[in-house]
Amino acid sequence: MGRLSEGLVQVYTGDGKGKTTAALGLALRAVGQGLRVCFVQFMKGDLGLGERKAAARLSPEFELHWFCSPRWGDPSKAPPGTPWWQLPASEEDRRQAQEGMAFARRSLTSGDYDVVILDEILQALHCNLVPLDQILSLISARPRHVELVLTGRGAPEEVVRAADLVTEMKDTKHPYESGVKARKGIEY
Repeated sequence: MGRLSEGLVQVYTGDGKGKTTAALGLALRAVGQGLRVCFVQFMKGDLGLGERKAAARLSPEFELHWFCSPRWGDPSKAPPGTPWWQLPASEEDRRQAQEGMAFARRSLTSGDYDVVILDEILQALHCNLVPLDQILSLISARPRHVELVLTGRGAPEEVVRAADLVTEMKDTKHPYESGVKARKGIEY
């Protein structure tokens, strides 16, 4: 198994599309060079995501694990008719996120992986599923030879300062604006 002599902390953030896609590209490149990748998804349910199907083909070099409740949010704590994306988090959402953080820490420090990617961890922070100090503690616990990638909108300044590379995706134009729906194999 190949090893990185020096791992870094990368952050893909911003309001534009492409954060998960960039992280998956990095994962594919790493696997192609003989590195082992652990990809941990937060807040993404069983949506038939293409990356989950691809992970099965690339295993054991590429492992993908997800931590989310089957259905986002707690409708009992919102007015009737509230869209799902505006629902407050449920206790199951919180439990899953904490389980994901524990798994991420074990994966990061196990010595089994060269690259650990925490997809939508910053969105989990934004939704109060994971506290900032827990993310910063995870960054501090990163072994020197492991690349750690965090994705999600709204990276706080503390995470930006702790990172070695920060890329902000900017939403300039998006096909959703002209009515194009998410496409299988492209957006999911």
